[in-house]
Amino acid sequence: MSNLHTLATLTHWVFDMDGTLTVGVHDFPAIRRELEIPPSADILHHLATLPKAEREAKHAWLLEHERELALRSTAATGAVELVLALHRRGCRLGILTRNAKELAHLTLAAIGLDTCFKDDDVLGRNEAPPKPHPGGLDHFIGKWQVAPMHVVMVGDSHLDMACGRAAGTRTVLVNVPPLPDMTDVDCRFSDCQALARRIAGGD
Repeated sequence: MSNLHTLATLTHWVFDMDGTLTVGVHDFPAIRRELEIPPSADILHHLATLPKAEREAKHAWLLEHERELALRSTAATGAVELVLALHRRGCRLGILTRNAKELAHLTLAAIGLDTCFKDDDVLGRNEAPPKPHPGGLDHFIGKWQVAPMHVVMVGDSHLDMACGRAAGTRTVLVNVPPLPDMTDVDCRFSDCQALARRIAGGD
């Protein structure tokens, strides 16, 4: 049974936030320059290695920078349609983001989806290890008491796909073309609208 043909039957969905449900606006090279982080370094992992005072100061700057972006968030193509359709079906919905939890809630409110996610089903960088670590998905799997293969991880990056693969969930890539070395993708859609149509079609 193919992954495409099972999507319509699955009822446990976890979404990345920025670039997946919203139009991606983070300028990561600029953030690295502002925080004096090497161009190739992972921002969160690098900050975790810094002395306490420096780490806290840079996290505070990052939080305020991302707060401004969250308040101006716009929904990605088909994101609202997809999430509302799943919510109406009674699906369990989660957010797993490398952003802060409080900003994830601001973002959801900005795009009109704040009533679709329970507060404790939104995990940010302080509630779960940053992706690609599978800890956040493992949390949902345990909390929802569902087999990993019955959970879908939807995202727009290799971090999301690697996280899903490590946790044993289905992986769906949206909004970006697959990269040649992206072997963790079960299926890909051009955007959330195309995914919503596939689910509505029942195949």
